[in-house]
Amino acid sequence: MAKETKYSICFWCKPRCRLKVEVEDNRLIKMATSPIKACPRKYCSDLERFYHPDRLDYPLKRVGDRGENKWQKITWDEALDEIAYKLQALKDQYGAETLAVTHGTSRTYEELNSRFLNLFGSPNQCGQAQICHGNSAVVATALFGWWPYWMNVEKLENTRCLMLIGRNPPHSHQTIWEGYLKARKTGTKLIVIDPRRSESAAEADLWLQIRPGTDAALLLGMMNVIIKEKLYDKAFVRDWCHGFDALSERVKEYPVEKVSEITWVPADQIVAAARMFATETPSCAMEGMGVAHQPNSYSPIAARHIISAIVGNVDVPGGEELMGPAPFITEHEIEMAEALPREQRSKILGNQFRLYTWPGYELIQKNVERVWGKRCDMFGYTCMATAPSVYKAIAYDDPYPVRALITVSSNPMVTIPNTKLVYKALKSLDLYVVADYFMTPSAQLADYVLPSALWLERSFLWNYHNTTPVIRAGEAALPPSIPGMYDRRNDYDFWRGLGIRLGQEEYWPWETVEDYYDYRLEPLGITFGELVKKGKIITKKSEYKKYEKTGFGTPTGKIELYSTVMENLGYDPLPHYKEPPESPTRTPDLAKKYPLVLITGGRFHPFFHSEHRQVETLRKRYPWAKMQINPETARDLGLKNDDWVWIETQHGRVMQKVLIDKDIDPRVVHAQHGWWYPEMPGEEPWLHGVWVSNINVCTAGDEETCDEALGSWPLRTFQCKVYKVESFNGDHPLAK
Repeated sequence: MAKETKYSICFWCKPRCRLKVEVEDNRLIKMATSPIKACPRKYCSDLERFYHPDRLDYPLKRVGDRGENKWQKITWDEALDEIAYKLQALKDQYGAETLAVTHGTSRTYEELNSRFLNLFGSPNQCGQAQICHGNSAVVATALFGWWPYWMNVEKLENTRCLMLIGRNPPHSHQTIWEGYLKARKTGTKLIVIDPRRSESAAEADLWLQIRPGTDAALLLGMMNVIIKEKLYDKAFVRDWCHGFDALSERVKEYPVEKVSEITWVPADQIVAAARMFATETPSCAMEGMGVAHQPNSYSPIAARHIISAIVGNVDVPGGEELMGPAPFITEHEIEMAEALPREQRSKILGNQFRLYTWPGYELIQKNVERVWGKRCDMFGYTCMATAPSVYKAIAYDDPYPVRALITVSSNPMVTIPNTKLVYKALKSLDLYVVADYFMTPSAQLADYVLPSALWLERSFLWNYHNTTPVIRAGEAALPPSIPGMYDRRNDYDFWRGLGIRLGQEEYWPWETVEDYYDYRLEPLGITFGELVKKGKIITKKSEYKKYEKTGFGTPTGKIELYSTVMENLGYDPLPHYKEPPESPTRTPDLAKKYPLVLITGGRFHPFFHSEHRQVETLRKRYPWAKMQINPETARDLGLKNDDWVWIETQHGRVMQKVLIDKDIDPRVVHAQHGWWYPEMPGEEPWLHGVWVSNINVCTAGDEETCDEALGSWPLRTFQCKVYKVESFNGDHPLAK
């Protein structure tokens, strides 16, 4: 067979680059260099990961005790038949809500998770969206009537000031950083709000080194300055903002001196940042996981959008662009939210978090649809069960039994807080199914492990979850199945195969994922194959200040500085600051025992969250987990670089290696997330080293610590102590 050139969408990290791939005889030959200079792919050959000997090749069925790492190879038909039979039996016994599904970070066709679940009758899907861009989408859509398109890198050419809040694009979204570096040449200013001196902070005009978890207070203090000094856009606020007077009263509670005391940021820096953001316009704010992962996340996310609104940065070139949907069949429409019976909706786990679940979804989306004609974002990203509630229900049958769980391209033993609770839950399931690329700590506890197709083996249609008129396509460069070698499948085939076996056949009429994409593209008069050749299409030209014709997709038709949605749901309509659940101020006795503030979750190359730990080339660069600590603090604790230390909270303890960092506050330590060690044994008690360096062993997953409106859970601002590991058991792999 001659060499072929294919064009696939890369999933190594977030930007979703379209890459040229050369194949011959169904084998990968080489891949084009990524257009991103900071791409983590540069550290490793894709052949090394794609042809890794530990990749899952065939469906596996557990034959030993759960966690014993004993498996039997079976066929896909056998696996789907058995899983469907057991699901139906559990549904008959407990009701459809007994099934839950977890997903990861947009590695798969997640709208199909929702379609299957809605048709099955379960409201219980959970995953990372609730602590990722899902919570931002919910808040932004409630306030603006659409989610501003922050991934539009081209807009930065017109941005005069970029404010990054808990975000470090060189490691988290490289195209944004390259867009900023280009804009900087024409004078664009940069404000960075981050407890650590990240790569972004090092390049900033203003770096505000904030106390973790106090972003809401800082942004309210900045708004105090903007309003007090009349730096806001008076005409825009008068004509297009609801609740400015109430906001003005609220920010009076946050004078700069008080905010400085709360946040540790000097008062003059707060004033300077407020003036820069308000006068160097159009300006644009982008929050990251540093905000999404903190307790009480609604308020800083709301404040981040509101500060942009009052200075007139909404739907203008270089500002917070509201681009609207593409005129094709969106993920939201595919999910079939209307198929979920109304009586099942109230059973969603975490229904007390009303903004993120059905009450908020219905209040928000009916106004969005009125203005835009389509709903914003994915149902499965903005109307979800809360993960801590799901694992509590599995472990304790509270409020009802959840006896079956399907995990698709996610690894909850590593990525969900309170690993002990997750472990107890997974061990207690009647049916646990995992679809993944490699055997993970979570998969070791499953009944069935199914081999997933990697991005080189799957076609993909990408639309940034229906927030933009840009549609991109990439084709499968390689077959997922080669007889006698391996038999992997994409999750479209998995959900369709399972759905057909459970009576959903009429709702899965497309035999392949490419047929499914052809259906979605029909309104545009283009096939998936034709779109692959084009690479991408932009379905409409940029148009600004669209609100002058239509208003905003909110209940008042204006940007809601004072949220009527939050008010109707029984919450404070305005952002406010609340001290973290654990802090020297709120829990002083705890802080005496655990004097340091622990933050987690900062991205670092060459890994993406918990992925790529199997790849030898990458692990040579980064063999062990590391925690950052100030040299002054390290000296006081008798620590030096590369020492193994215990990081201990009231919730648990793990080991990581010391990385001394002069630019982290002496009162704060940062621990890397996503760590497990595939080279360690898979059977219990090892589970591939999930208990060794996985920082979620040290985090809490109680519903009481979740944001009261969003249900998002904190992964930072825990009180901790750090001390040297004095010795290992001699047979411990880390001792060698």
